[in-house]
Amino acid sequence: MRFINFKAGNTTRLGIKTENGIIDVEQAAKTFALEVPTKIEDVIAAGEKGIRQLSELCEREISYLSEEELVYAPSVTNPEKIICVGLNYVDHAKESSMDIPTSPVLFSKFNNALAAHNQTIVLPKSAEKFDYEVELVIVIGKEAANVSKDEALSYVFGYTVGNDLSARDLQFRSGQWLLGKTLDNFGPVGPYLVTADEIDPNNLNIECKVNGVVKQSANTRDMIFDCATLISYISEHMTLKPGDIIFSGTPEGVVLGYPEDQQEWLKSGDEVKVTVEQIGTLVNVLN
Repeated sequence: MRFINFKAGNTTRLGIKTENGIIDVEQAAKTFALEVPTKIEDVIAAGEKGIRQLSELCEREISYLSEEELVYAPSVTNPEKIICVGLNYVDHAKESSMDIPTSPVLFSKFNNALAAHNQTIVLPKSAEKFDYEVELVIVIGKEAANVSKDEALSYVFGYTVGNDLSARDLQFRSGQWLLGKTLDNFGPVGPYLVTADEIDPNNLNIECKVNGVVKQSANTRDMIFDCATLISYISEHMTLKPGDIIFSGTPEGVVLGYPEDQQEWLKSGDEVKVTVEQIGTLVNVLN
């Protein structure tokens, strides 16, 4: 199932993307007087029961919204944790002049970094070296603590597309990366959240384009630590909760990896498109 969050006035509504258009879950539930989860957080919390209820809703004769008319919201709106993985592709570690890690390199973003598909991202005046990072984003579906690698993927609700936007001059101001990573709206996710049953996370093409030019192109099978390994490793150290999201790492091709005289940092007016196969394309223009 393919979910979308969209704005309705000052509220965020849940939609289901179908071949016929977008189902407004809250409106459809009222029309048919059905008890179904109407927020993405509630869907994740309800698990398989919620998916079954919404599948039944999709079988009704429903009016559809046109996706072109929607104002998107982030595909996950209120995670307890946003965990990011650095240097998770060999060539990216090499281009960043860093050692290939022997265990996952973890850092974080906060919820202020979340942004939506088609949202304009305002670049802060406190930095100059802005970079892109296409990533497969894992959305946790149930509480996970000390889970094995073999079991790990069963704790995933679904997957979405993310762009781990970074201000490199702030990121490397100190040994802690946080400042350059969690600037306002520097973690767009979307446009869709696709349930785990439809996705093989170990074989997905991922790509980033800036102003139509391909900058990154790889496959998730090239990860140093695959999604199951990441979930298992993280769960050894902290309990993952439903709705938590994990940015699983980016491949080579970031601006940081170019020689200094060839680095073309992102600037106002640039359009960044990040795509993950079978999930979708997330687009943001910078300002």
